[in-house]
Amino acid sequence: MFDVLVVDDDFMVARIHAGFVAQNPGFRVCGVAHSAAEALALTRAHAPDLVLLDIHLPDGNGLDLLHRLRREQPNLDAIVITAAREQATVVRARRGGVTSYLMKPFQREDLSRRLTQYRDQSGAADGGTADQTVVDRLFGHVPAARSVPRKGLSDETLHAVEEALRAADGDLSAMGTAERVGISRVSARRYLEHLVEQGTVTVQLRYGAGRPERRYAWPTAR
Repeated sequence: MFDVLVVDDDFMVARIHAGFVAQNPGFRVCGVAHSAAEALALTRAHAPDLVLLDIHLPDGNGLDLLHRLRREQPNLDAIVITAAREQATVVRARRGGVTSYLMKPFQREDLSRRLTQYRDQSGAADGGTADQTVVDRLFGHVPAARSVPRKGLSDETLHAVEEALRAADGDLSAMGTAERVGISRVSARRYLEHLVEQGTVTVQLRYGAGRPERRYAWPTAR
């Protein structure tokens, strides 16, 4: 069981995130903080395994806070959940040992996928020796076999979808991907979601008129 500390200055958002965590097997919320000071106090009191960390806090920057939290809990892992989109912030988070970076707004499934990946990677570290497969899991690398698609998906089309995302200047919708690859929007969505499930591609929601649009991107910093 992993103890999770939720840190977000918005009381409602923090409550929602805590509810998302509680729906995932193997995780429990040990505290909810709305400031850096509260996060430090809760870390001292509960020694969490993982923190869901916002960047913009009323009394400091979340990444600065992470260094302070790790002085109290050296093995603390972090998933950043924020509206901050500056590439410099993303790069700093990655260099600071953040496990994952999730941009607001997002769906519950997006966080669940990252929690599952965290649980699997942490489980791979439980004793014994490590072969290359275990090492890849621990470092979040997708194994070379990832290009072998699940039943019903074509290897050639999967490769074409990957190349379309790599070449894109920013993110793509399922329709935009379909037009670049020359397949239907429904087919493109299946391949894109397959890549998201594997952790190869990131997805975020874009809000506008009507239903939010899912936008897919090949990570620039891996």
